[in-house]
Amino acid sequence: MVFGKIDYINLLPFHVFLKKSSLPSAFKRSCEHQKNVPAVINHKLRKRKVDAAFISSIESKRKNITPLNVGIVAQKNVKSVIIKEGVSKKDPASATSNMLARVLGLKGEVFIGDRALKLYLQDPDAYIDLGQTWNNKYHLPFVFARFCVNQHQRFYKKLSKKFVQQPIKIPNYILSKYARERGILEKDIKEYLKLISYTIARKEQKALFIFLKKAHYLLNFRT
Repeated sequence: MVFGKIDYINLLPFHVFLKKSSLPSAFKRSCEHQKNVPAVINHKLRKRKVDAAFISSIESKRKNITPLNVGIVAQKNVKSVIIKEGVSKKDPASATSNMLARVLGLKGEVFIGDRALKLYLQDPDAYIDLGQTWNNKYHLPFVFARFCVNQHQRFYKKLSKKFVQQPIKIPNYILSKYARERGILEKDIKEYLKLISYTIARKEQKALFIFLKKAHYLLNFRT
């Protein structure tokens, strides 16, 4: 079994969960070998180079992929998915967030992940938070990524269910490591993680349906 890992702070609780679990060492090592940004992990899952991963939510409706009710969700503001108004420029690491900017009618440069979080914390007035903008318009959370599988569904369903049911405490040494590597204060990481949830329930399903419908229209629109 091979899991595709997105090494962003928003999935730090899941990585800690895996680290503390009784899963085989070979599985844990495979996560490190298949570590990359969302756009690349999306491709790896499509090509069946990994069995499961948190992938961009816009990719979660593809054939031969089974989405689970676990993902990366922001109830309102998110801080790590932002746009700087101006000339449109996609973030090459992203799929969902680039489309979200289009759905919201925003033009500018999109930033995602830990780089975006650092930029936002340095100068929040210079950027628009896409999670907050979505919530202002639709009064719903936004699902940025979704846990999807193409093999070993029973195993991953059990694993993901256990993750969302189990409170995760991040050890100080791991917090310190991420703070040092990403150039973000530990207290800011803790505050940021309060904005992220992982269960996809009724409201999240509704939000995802609206987003995918609007994205489908834009992708198929012809002028």
